[in-house]
Amino acid sequence: MSALLQMLALHALCDYPLQGDWLSKAKNHKLTLVPGEAIWPGALACHAGIHASAVWMVTQSWLLAAFELIAHSVIDYAKCDGRLSYNQDQAMHVGCKVTWAALLVTFGGLP
Repeated sequence: MSALLQMLALHALCDYPLQGDWLSKAKNHKLTLVPGEAIWPGALACHAGIHASAVWMVTQSWLLAAFELIAHSVIDYAKCDGRLSYNQDQAMHVGCKVTWAALLVTFGGLP
């Protein structure tokens, strides 16, 4: 339970104060912040990497961090694409943290 609460707290930290307005817009493939340049792939990767780092700090698992990197990227891409609402996006992120915590409890130390 402690790992889940820590991941949820770090999710809030990473999605709000550590993201900021610029990164929130830069990761969106539908917006152009720098004319003539697609900066969204790097911005989305960095944002998802921040979240993956938080999962690694709590779980010490590179595997769960990789799952978070992929899941967070896919969820945020879908939100920016208009396929998910804000609440659906956040619910899916929480669902991922619940899943990572369940995998940690079920399998113990994961690589």
